[in-house]
Amino acid sequence: MVEKKWFIGVDLGGTTIKLAFINYYGEIQHKWEIPTDKSEEGRHITTHIARALDDKMEELGLPNSHFIGIGMGAPGFIEMETGFIYHAVNIGWRDFPLKDKLEMETGLPVIIDNDANIAALGEMWRGAGDGARDLLCVTLGTGVGGGIISGGEIIHGTNGMAGEIGHITSIVDGGVQCNCGKKGCLETIASATGVVRTALETMDEHPEGSLHKISGEITARDVFDAYRAGDAHATEVVNFTTSHLGLAIANLANALNPSKIVIGGGVSKAGDTLLLPLKEEFDKFALPRVKEGADFAIATLGNDAGVIGGAWLVKTKLMQKS
Repeated sequence: MVEKKWFIGVDLGGTTIKLAFINYYGEIQHKWEIPTDKSEEGRHITTHIARALDDKMEELGLPNSHFIGIGMGAPGFIEMETGFIYHAVNIGWRDFPLKDKLEMETGLPVIIDNDANIAALGEMWRGAGDGARDLLCVTLGTGVGGGIISGGEIIHGTNGMAGEIGHITSIVDGGVQCNCGKKGCLETIASATGVVRTALETMDEHPEGSLHKISGEITARDVFDAYRAGDAHATEVVNFTTSHLGLAIANLANALNPSKIVIGGGVSKAGDTLLLPLKEEFDKFALPRVKEGADFAIATLGNDAGVIGGAWLVKTKLMQKS
């Protein structure tokens, strides 16, 4: 029975590669990780993934035939049909045939998608999305990423660039330079890096603020902790952050009408300290019926979202062909 077979989820990050064997129902059976070897422009990564999978299968006494295929999330600009990576800055890949190489080295069919997209799919299937077929996922970490699901399908756009929520322009005149080359992107404000930058840039205006008393580097967590304690400076920073983020999410929601808006990434660990002011800002700009239909939630899967989303791709895309 095909339901007895497992899926393989792979989530490629700049530091580690997360791997998991996942059953038909989206339950992780085994998970582990290996370091990401970015030497020689990342040319050894697929070999290391294949070796890690072979070693785990041998350890568990499982043949290749026990698996339907591999669903993998990768950063960078991807040709979705061919799994070809045009450019992945943090890995070193340029014009890299990821799908073809991984299929050749593992002997299994492979499907590739953007890492933020597979995290959204994971949250939809087994996480905070709770099966919602119209879902907006926003990840707030070192950068700002996102995945847009409509009718149960990830929206990719013409050339795979849909869902680049972090590069919505939030400050039209001026703003901070973004890694993408533009200025004033949402990522420069709502990422963990952006929150800290805003706090540091306004520090001198609040000499009595509690953030002044922190020894060492300030983190986004420090800002939200101070906000929770009623610090005026931290309140100003959080209000600035959530006003821009709430406006961007409301504009997206007005266009997409999602039933779930899931906030993930490291900054989301602030929980309601982030969600409550964010929801207030969202409510200012969302159409009444859009607002009524959209439930906010903090992502629940953490680092497992990507591998579970990869398994979902295998189940819905590759299983039909097996």
